[in-house]
Amino acid sequence: MGISVTKLLIVLAIIIVIFGTKRLRTLGTDLGDAIKNFRSAIKEGEEGTAGDEEKDSANEKPSQKSEGN
Repeated sequence: MGISVTKLLIVLAIIIVIFGTKRLRTLGTDLGDAIKNFRSAIKEGEEGTAGDEEKDSANEKPSQKSEGN
């Protein structure tokens, strides 16, 4: 019922015949670069969010002191 190794090899062989190894290699490289860029963008977003929260909390403290006086 499931997909066997033989079936996967046949599908892989058909894909290689249709697209060629050079195009598949290029596709794999592009996909890897896209994943790498996505991960770095997520990290930058998290660092930016953490930095914004620190700035907001630093800005709130002086305003609270001035309101209390």
